[in-house]
Amino acid sequence: MGDAAQTQQRILAAATVEFAERGIAGARVDRIAATTPINKSQIYSYFGSKDKLFDAVFAGRVETGVAAAPLDADDLPDYAVRLYDTYLDDPHLVRLLTWARLERTPSGALFGHVPNRDVEALAAIEYAQARGVLVDDIAAEDLWSMLIALAATWAQSAIVYTADAAEDADHHARRRTALRATVRRAFCKNLDATDDHR
Repeated sequence: MGDAAQTQQRILAAATVEFAERGIAGARVDRIAATTPINKSQIYSYFGSKDKLFDAVFAGRVETGVAAAPLDADDLPDYAVRLYDTYLDDPHLVRLLTWARLERTPSGALFGHVPNRDVEALAAIEYAQARGVLVDDIAAEDLWSMLIALAATWAQSAIVYTADAAEDADHHARRRTALRATVRRAFCKNLDATDDHR
């Protein structure tokens, strides 16, 4: 990795913390610069503006999260658990998603500015429905939304309870079991009930 790429990575790392803690409006480029050996003008020369810096941080973190939990429409229970673990392992991701919802896109598709963002996921769900793997009385886009929401039941934006990686492993195991069972019962067809406890 060259010097310019390393510099950009340092800026993105510092900006991730700043945006996760303070949101877009509350973040300050001078604070980001103060935590790195990079001056403010360099940050602007690389990213153009604070908003574009947030966009870069947000897109990078979301893509990392997607890569960490790839969708398998033939095994939605396991996918939901992997997503739970992604949220648990990367609290900055959930905070960035929350700030984007609050400050950028209060309604509608969060990634509406990205054409065809969920096309592959929706196609995979529709194909699994057509093959009888998933229930077909729920539209693919609604099933997708509910699945993501279920996986985020204990994420930072949760109303009832927010999980923490430092909690006892038994708590996480209990939630993973409950999440698998709920997703299986809600969306999967023709599965042995004993699989709920795998």
